[in-house]
Amino acid sequence: MCGLVCLWNVGDELLARQMIDKIAHRGPDAVQVAKLEGAPVIMAHSRLSIIGPDDGAQPIAQGSDMLIANGEIYNHADLRAILGEGAFKTASDSETILHLFRSGALRWIDRLDGMFAFVLATGDRIIAARDPLGIKPIYMARMGEGLAFASELKAFDGLGLTAIEAIPPGTLYDNRDGWRRWYRIPHGAAKAEPDVDGTARELRLVLEEAVAKWMVADVEVGSFLSGGLDSSIIAALAQKVLERSGKGPLKTFAVGTDGSPDLVAAKRVAEHIGSKHHEYVFTAGDVVENLPHIIYHLESADVDLVRSAIPTFFAARLARQHVKAVLTGEGADELFAGYTYHHAYVDDPRALADELTRSLGTMHNINLQRVDRITMAESLEGRTPFLDRKLIDFAQSIPAALKLCRTRPDAVASTGPTTEKWILRKACADLLPESLVWRKKAQFDEGSGTVAALQEALQTLTGERGEIGRAREGALYEEILRGCFVDPDLILANAGQWEADRVAA
Repeated sequence: MCGLVCLWNVGDELLARQMIDKIAHRGPDAVQVAKLEGAPVIMAHSRLSIIGPDDGAQPIAQGSDMLIANGEIYNHADLRAILGEGAFKTASDSETILHLFRSGALRWIDRLDGMFAFVLATGDRIIAARDPLGIKPIYMARMGEGLAFASELKAFDGLGLTAIEAIPPGTLYDNRDGWRRWYRIPHGAAKAEPDVDGTARELRLVLEEAVAKWMVADVEVGSFLSGGLDSSIIAALAQKVLERSGKGPLKTFAVGTDGSPDLVAAKRVAEHIGSKHHEYVFTAGDVVENLPHIIYHLESADVDLVRSAIPTFFAARLARQHVKAVLTGEGADELFAGYTYHHAYVDDPRALADELTRSLGTMHNINLQRVDRITMAESLEGRTPFLDRKLIDFAQSIPAALKLCRTRPDAVASTGPTTEKWILRKACADLLPESLVWRKKAQFDEGSGTVAALQEALQTLTGERGEIGRAREGALYEEILRGCFVDPDLILANAGQWEADRVAA
């Protein structure tokens, strides 16, 4: 994980240094600024060493080309073998991006498997691109006749800009050829199919493969563990990966208020899978103390996003004391219909499939923004195996009628009259205790006790008694955000909204 800044035909090394310093938390291991000779480009990079820690410094320059990248390329070893090991100067997985581009293949970017954002420059060309789901962020702003790129909005704060745009997920910008959408989310299926058992078995294999791939690193990888289905599945599979390789145990991390359901459930899961478990109990006072820090790094005042960012922050701070990278369960709700509002679609699988496809396309500035900003605020790499490209392809081919379906409340394989993520639960039923596999879902901010602690914290911050309503809560978050930035309107203009363009049930 890293932070990147690139100036094209604008500014100087001092400006690049000022911008990268604002996002240096993304990569505390090294910060470098470099100019590409013979080209109007300056690149800056702050590095968190995960793969090739000894010689993976960036920017990476070869001949008249230069690259800065953020993320991980999980098939870098295969690409090295194909491209020829002799061409590489470092052990960094990011260098494969440069050599794929130099290969001249028409769809070279499609061969990258992982999470990434990068800027690549030649003598007269600047290219910036982002992974299929937008797991890693990158923004672009026009400055006079030039362009500026950065990993976070705060890098642009105070520069007097009037507009900033995120490079969309699965999209590439080329100053020579313009915009190119190189990846499209496969549309979800709706109609039920007869071979349910076969589908569940194959889903399990795809899941196992994804988790193993997303654990590739030269440093130890841990796992968030809320005690909910998604993080428990990831942690259980990750523990098996370590056991097969003779390593482990997996380090797992849970947070919540004293006695909260998530802490209790996470401990049970950890005992069941045999992980080395760590937990942190936070209070309303902790929320008061850290809320401005959370909102500043989150770059959003959206109520739902802030609420879910609070436990993510405490989990990230805890995990960073032990590891440099963690697995998370993000993406399962969007792939397998895990949100409460999805239950309204139970009799309309076509609409549900459409809604899941839509929500996958909006994750980059909602849940994935939360995971990226909050983990990176603590110099921690967050990894999302559920958003592996092969897993997305397979999950989208599974009929929505198998993801959310009507069930008998008294049946073992149900969570009530309608059961969300049914096929995912079936595929992983043997990994965890039955009571956990079919445990009723709680949102991370609810199961962790965040909602109650937050109410107390909001009363302290506002000086008001009684319940703080949602509108007042949102106004406070925006007030805090505005106090953090010189140009807060630019930050707010890029914030995602949970319900934007939702497909009607």
